Amino acid sequence: MTITAEAIPGYRAGTWTVDQAHTEIGFSVRHLAISKVKGVFESFDATVTAASNPAESSVVVSIDVTSINTKNAERDKHLRTNDFFSPDEYPTIEFRSTGLRQEGGELLVDGELTIKGVTKPITLRGEFGGIATDPWGNTKAAASGTAAINRHDFGVSWNAPLETGGFLLGDEVTLTIDAQFQWQADAE
Repeated sequence: MTITAEAIPGYRAGTWTVDQAHTEIGFSVRHLAISKVKGVFESFDATVTAASNPAESSVVVSIDVTSINTKNAERDKHLRTNDFFSPDEYPTIEFRSTGLRQEGGELLVDGELTIKGVTKPITLRGEFGGIATDPWGNTKAAASGTAAINRHDFGVSWNAPLETGGFLLGDEVTLTIDAQFQWQADAE
């Protein structure tokens, strides 16, 4: 299936900026091999540049790693050290899209994710929620997506062995994004 402006009711080319009050960037990782720890990043910026042909649109995201929140202050403090994100040297996580496509009803955003200075290709799998106008006349668009990455690929490799075998943390991290954007301007 091809992504076209005609197929998206209310589509507008131009700049769309993230609505932080209605967006969440989160993650989960296996803990003790029996459960998952979840967290969010509370400070981020994202911009979608919507092209006349939606398939040629792009997205750029920058996340402040020190804004990590797993609802546990001691764990968050540890995540802000060189064992994990090394925020003094690498203060942000970056994502830049390289392509947009659709397979069946699923939206795929290919891109490059940079964590701790290491850049790897990833694909966000998700859906486009649509476009609507809020009660104050602002045009909004929404999308959600997930991707699974191996944290070791990005140099985030700290772990601790368990007495019962295995390790404290799993290797795979699932990224989740539920985003809302506000239209800013016509395409140039």
